[in-house]
Amino acid sequence: MLQIAIRRVWLLHSHLSHSTQWQRLSKKWIHKSAIKNSSVLPIFRKALQYEDNIAIKDQHGEHTYKQIHRLSCQLAWQMQNLLGEDSVQQRIAFLCPNDVSYVITQWATWMAGHIAVPLCPRHPSPELEYFVRDSDASIIVTTSDLTHKIKPIISGQQVIVLEEFFFKPSAPMEDKVQEVSDQVQEVSDSVQEVSDSVQIVDSNYQEECGRDNEFYSVSDAMIIYTSGTTGPPKGVVLSHKNVLSQMSCLHQAWVWTSGDTILHCLPLHHVHGIVNALLCPLYVGARVVMLPNFSAPSVWSELLSLDTPVQSRVNLFMAVPTMYAKLIEEYENRLIKTARMQDYVKSVCTQNIRLMVSGSAALPEPILERWHQITGHILLERYGMTEIGMALSNPVKGTRKPGFVGNPLPGVEVCIVKFPPGSEKYEMICYGDSQSTEFISGGDNESGELLVRGPNVFKEYWKKPQATSNAFTLDSWFKTGDTAQYIDGAYKILGRTSVDIIKSGGFKISALDIERHLLSHPNISDVAVVGIPDMTWGQKVAAVIVWAGEEPLDPLELQAWGQERMPHYQVPSVIMSVTGDLPRNNMGKVNKKQILKDLFPESDGLP
Repeated sequence: MLQIAIRRVWLLHSHLSHSTQWQRLSKKWIHKSAIKNSSVLPIFRKALQYEDNIAIKDQHGEHTYKQIHRLSCQLAWQMQNLLGEDSVQQRIAFLCPNDVSYVITQWATWMAGHIAVPLCPRHPSPELEYFVRDSDASIIVTTSDLTHKIKPIISGQQVIVLEEFFFKPSAPMEDKVQEVSDQVQEVSDSVQEVSDSVQIVDSNYQEECGRDNEFYSVSDAMIIYTSGTTGPPKGVVLSHKNVLSQMSCLHQAWVWTSGDTILHCLPLHHVHGIVNALLCPLYVGARVVMLPNFSAPSVWSELLSLDTPVQSRVNLFMAVPTMYAKLIEEYENRLIKTARMQDYVKSVCTQNIRLMVSGSAALPEPILERWHQITGHILLERYGMTEIGMALSNPVKGTRKPGFVGNPLPGVEVCIVKFPPGSEKYEMICYGDSQSTEFISGGDNESGELLVRGPNVFKEYWKKPQATSNAFTLDSWFKTGDTAQYIDGAYKILGRTSVDIIKSGGFKISALDIERHLLSHPNISDVAVVGIPDMTWGQKVAAVIVWAGEEPLDPLELQAWGQERMPHYQVPSVIMSVTGDLPRNNMGKVNKKQILKDLFPESDGLP
């Protein structure tokens, strides 16, 4: 018997009564799909093969695969109570911290046959509201400490709030019930409470939760939002087959096993944090040590921990270049005291850790070299996008060339092409898969746009058919927008085909989206946003502003204004005021290359 308590479920502007009592699980809910296709074994069902293994270690404690499966099953049934037993493929938005509550909600969404829409706690309310409304989310799931973020954005969705006692492994259930009974918190005056008391249910736990495997072979798993080159962010729809393909190629290439333990400190609204560092280990029965957020001292503590039993010590780590820069800074300023301590750090890292990966932005060579000096590890660089997962990777065993991202992963096809001006047809320079790459025309040092094809490639942009069509060639290759070369047996990414994409701290940022926000300021008459080189962040977001205010532009005040309207990584860190008009071409488009050349000469000549 398992007792589960969820404090409240809320509806906005509704006088309908919903029964939120848990019911005994019945096999009637195990949906049988009428469509026969190659089946997909979902992660929550695969987890039962490792039910006694520790899946997650977080600030609440350790959680086995069986415990997570059980709680996910209960939450999935709650979702079905609210949406209807036969309802499938509804969007479930969830705002959860980096802990087991995220995994429980993700698995529950998939068990119920719905589409997960992960949200980021650091995003401002307008951004969260856009994601919830654009995805047509039916339910929002969050935790009690994040309800203040949900309060301003509810617009008809049903809300499930998970109290900490729901997923905390310590303390008897009776104490947990009393704890939550003593906590009464109003989320919004406009929210009607459906249930004002804690509901406790005894339920027979059954392992057969969710839909049949054939259902997952034809259904969608996630919508992950990513900034496009124009307009507001687009929702990337990934099917369960896409997700399985993205996991499988990394399992083969990076040699994942159930004996691995990965340290996770990445954001959980991007593919890097969701697929590479969370789903990949959980699908093979490995252990994930989750930090609430990135903290250089905390990461070093976990990497160097010798108090942890050998079988559960961290042996994998993934981060973005900015994090590695911060770790180097912590090492040099606070960690090392003597030559003996330096030897100790290097010895522990080389003996205990089998793989360290860098991605989401180009890795500066000085960071790669310094990290090698400190830890003995040459960081494995790889290349991917929200739309495709990972496509290219350096080898786990073999030569890793600085500045290169290796070769295609298993099941992935790539090619480098040139598009004649104004034409949708292309000339192929080279074609490659996991076995080899061959030149069709041209040779080494010839660059072009990188195209990707395979079961890893996303299904569509949510509710944007034209954008989806524009993202593919006539023969179904996905256009990455990145310029690449194939040199001496490996691929190298030269930069964005579009100057309007900035890669900073692991985030791919739309300059046009930032400009859209800044132009809503009453004293900004014109603006151009560009990326300028930075050793720590890869690129910094710089805004060149034509200021129309009576008082001089105060960069700090403008940054504070921006933090209320944009994600933290979009707020410009460099702000420059200019007089007169911004340089434009004959078509009226701002000439950003000229701006970079005139105002940021250190960027001149970069792709």
